[in-house]
Amino acid sequence: MDNLTIGFVGLGAGFLLLLLRVQIGVALGIVSFFGIGMMLNMRAAWGILTAIPFNFVGDWNLTAIPMFLLMGFVASESGISAGLFRAMRILLSWLPGGLAVASVGACALLSAASGSSVATASAFARIATPEMLRYRYHPGLATGVIAAAGTLGSLIPPSILMVLYGYLAEVSIAKLFIAGFLPGLLSAGMFVGMIVIRCMRNPDLAPKVDETFTRADLLAALKETWALPAIIVGVLTGIFVGVFSPTEAGAVGAALAILLAAVRGSLTLDSLRRSGLSTLASTSGIFMVVIGTALLGKFMALSGVPRFIADELLTMGSSDLAVILMVAVLYLILGCFLDSIGIMLLTMPIILPIAQESGIELIYFGVILVKLLEIGLLTPPVGLNVYIIKGALGDTVRLTTIFKGVTWFIVTDMITLALIIAFPWLSTFLPSLINT
Repeated sequence: MDNLTIGFVGLGAGFLLLLLRVQIGVALGIVSFFGIGMMLNMRAAWGILTAIPFNFVGDWNLTAIPMFLLMGFVASESGISAGLFRAMRILLSWLPGGLAVASVGACALLSAASGSSVATASAFARIATPEMLRYRYHPGLATGVIAAAGTLGSLIPPSILMVLYGYLAEVSIAKLFIAGFLPGLLSAGMFVGMIVIRCMRNPDLAPKVDETFTRADLLAALKETWALPAIIVGVLTGIFVGVFSPTEAGAVGAALAILLAAVRGSLTLDSLRRSGLSTLASTSGIFMVVIGTALLGKFMALSGVPRFIADELLTMGSSDLAVILMVAVLYLILGCFLDSIGIMLLTMPIILPIAQESGIELIYFGVILVKLLEIGLLTPPVGLNVYIIKGALGDTVRLTTIFKGVTWFIVTDMITLALIIAFPWLSTFLPSLINT
């Protein structure tokens, strides 16, 4: 059996293991180990298995991941989530579907800080959704908006997916962060526009909430939430003006989150302990997949599968757009079954060489991939954010109702994706202004 055949057989075996619900990092590691052993020998496979995990997990650039996670968990545990929703509610509740619009704004801010869609969706499912249901919002809208808005942090910097992509594609993480800014704002704006238009056409979706707020109410709410925007602005400004690197920014952000939570009086030993444990659990899960992906990348390079696929596509005269559409279809299918980090790390060893051979600008390509991964968090049957909402609410809302509710947001996301693909400057204009 030649190396190319071993490579394709290995990919098939890997997908079979994933269908059998084997943890993605373990599945990739097993397939890669035995594949390399067949192509070289078992001693070489064992040497690679012992060397690659240490080299990858010990890489300085990846330390940004636990630090950004800690920043987000501290922000969430210190009670900023509830204050964010209260502030956005005061500012935006006058709009049609105002509570849903406020949820988009609050989710965008928290998810940008945490980099975790799951944490954001879980927090606001308990804070915002019950409030919308109390005011007789349609359950599909009340749950769908939280599931969808929770994904916004993948594009709005700082983003863990951007860190992973930048590391694997060997492109500037700072430029990736700023590249996601306009597409992230566009995504949030599209959600808001869709909600307002739907609620204007059908007021029964979101009955008007008769509330009056004073300037004192707004100032009190902003006093509770100022810390989070301060952290985000501080981290991003430091990156873009060159005070510290994106890797160092994670540590700066975590330190700022702890310091400001202490200043606000909302930091306790128990909340700090929970934040630390959540960070350890999330980081361990991500790094398990990173190790499996690193082994898969070595296996694929030895087998020649990425080069073979790229050559076949280029022989057929595939344009940049054709390659992007092919990847989009692949990601939308995988998004129905796997989590976003798993999809990116599983596919990068194959699709990155194809993008490079096709001459696609890698910053632009990264923004498209992250947007596709956002959509995958919503699509059935395994839309992770939908199940997070269901788990947080229990039997209050049926699972089918939530999936129906996110359908409008998936359609909106597809329109946003089309705009990002059609107008590359949305992703490339801001990065062109910095030299990082």
